[in-house]
Amino acid sequence: MPVPPSPVLKVLSSLDDIPSTDWDALANPGTPPILYDQQDWFDSPETIQQKTNPETESNSQVSGFNPLLSHAFLQALEESGCVGWEAGWIPQHIWWEQDGKPIAAIPTYAKSHSQGEYVFDHAWADAFERAGGNYYPKLQCSIPFTPAPGRRLLISPQANRRETIKILTTGLKELATRIEGSSAHLTFLTEQEWKELGDQGFLLRTDQQFHWENNGYATFADFLAHLSSRKRKSIRKERKTALENDIEVEWVTGSDLTESHWDAFYEFYMDTGSRKWGYPYLNREFFSLLGERLADHTLLIMAKRNGRYIAGALNMIGSNTLYGRNWGCIENHPCLHFEICYYQAIEFALSRGLKRVEAGAQGSHKLARGYMPNLTYSAHWIAHPSLRNAVAHYLEQERQAVLQEQQFLSENGPFRQNGT
Repeated sequence: MPVPPSPVLKVLSSLDDIPSTDWDALANPGTPPILYDQQDWFDSPETIQQKTNPETESNSQVSGFNPLLSHAFLQALEESGCVGWEAGWIPQHIWWEQDGKPIAAIPTYAKSHSQGEYVFDHAWADAFERAGGNYYPKLQCSIPFTPAPGRRLLISPQANRRETIKILTTGLKELATRIEGSSAHLTFLTEQEWKELGDQGFLLRTDQQFHWENNGYATFADFLAHLSSRKRKSIRKERKTALENDIEVEWVTGSDLTESHWDAFYEFYMDTGSRKWGYPYLNREFFSLLGERLADHTLLIMAKRNGRYIAGALNMIGSNTLYGRNWGCIENHPCLHFEICYYQAIEFALSRGLKRVEAGAQGSHKLARGYMPNLTYSAHWIAHPSLRNAVAHYLEQERQAVLQEQQFLSENGPFRQNGT
């Protein structure tokens, strides 16, 4: 039997280097399966038929089409300059193809800082540099500026998953060494990927977000009926308060999105972003590209008063999930943030039959509004043995604390108990 050639991984400095159809075949499988010549790192056709669909094997929270992983979304970040050398997010995407057919990929960036990641390693960097080390550059495998769980190991359904992960992680470590990087970080993984990377010796980290689940609700009233009476009253009061002062709400998506909408939203985004974290990460060109290329997967929830838009939230629409991304306003009104970002998102999800709403990072205040705690997952490879050992000890304690908090919050959520 001939020995198959050793796999060769490429490092792409731009997504322009590959066809969008090839990337999307890995990022969002669902097109007709690609047939490969059988080699050692591929499963046989008989084995493939017996396997569970890899999308359903992955964490159910992130199954289905995810626009944030699409070539269009990631390439828009590159083309607009939101990522690149000046931004300190240098594309170094890992790509593996055989005979012109895509096998696996990882969205990867060389970083000169730790901004825009939402899984915080600043303390690790400070400690390492105080000890005389260089923490930067590092590799970041993620969707820039986007704390949304999803697949990061983009592996063809036809590939032997276990062997492919070994090849990808070896390549990732080699790339980190090549750029003289201290580490590689894969953030907002699926739970399945997290466990698989743990098997490869990566350090494991958890955190939590708050997500809304559609547990069979047909309407917002159905959802409210499952909450405690006190929470129902509170939400009704917040919704009424938010829309006082003659405020109206619009959902804008698909062909209805115009440059005027993006002009208004960008004004909100810049005003709020500049006040909250110093400087916003996204520029005006990015939003135009988003509307041009992913309009049917983009939702603006906009608030208007006296004929003028005053606030809005950007969401991305997946096949099962509404991903809440950015919020901004130029007028402050009580409870308007809750209405636009949380309650209107639930209303939209119900209207589209979506299973969940992910409202972004952090925010235990979301619990009272029906968004329950969900664990998030990241995996980390650190080259320096002393730093790796110190981080491993810290993460062991952190995981226990995160789990205890998640369990406590779950037990004290807003839903009815004992019929009240």
